[in-house]
Amino acid sequence: MSDELGTQVDAEAAVRLVAVRDVPLSVDEVLAAVQDPSAGGTCVFVGAVRDSDHERSVDALSYSAHPSVVDRLRGVAVEVAGRHPVTALAAVHRVGELVIGDLAVVVAVSAPHRGEAFDACRDLIDTLKSTVPIWKHQDFSDGSQEWVGLP
Repeated sequence: MSDELGTQVDAEAAVRLVAVRDVPLSVDEVLAAVQDPSAGGTCVFVGAVRDSDHERSVDALSYSAHPSVVDRLRGVAVEVAGRHPVTALAAVHRVGELVIGDLAVVVAVSAPHRGEAFDACRDLIDTLKSTVPIWKHQDFSDGSQEWVGLP
């Protein structure tokens, strides 16, 4: 992809942080990873565990991931960087047992302009959620369970 001046943008170099962790996530770490003096806009998306889903109360939630998850997440970040004129991208997802309010995912994108940052950030989180092999298991108060994201 080329930027406004026709300079070739290296999609792989734009990916500054990609991780899947079983410890609490830091918005500050992800934001710091995409900071750059050439970026006029930065967009951050933070996904947190909520107390209900499908109008049912959630008692417990966990995320599991395929062993290839980091490679696939990096691939998605590179793909998104190739589709948008971005400066930098970062994406971190949590696995394991989480509680209500825990951060499950943090993604950030910086770009020369705010619109580009918004567009790329939405593309990054939407593509991550639809293609990266991370699965959510929810236990509901009514005794039912649900797996989300299984192939």
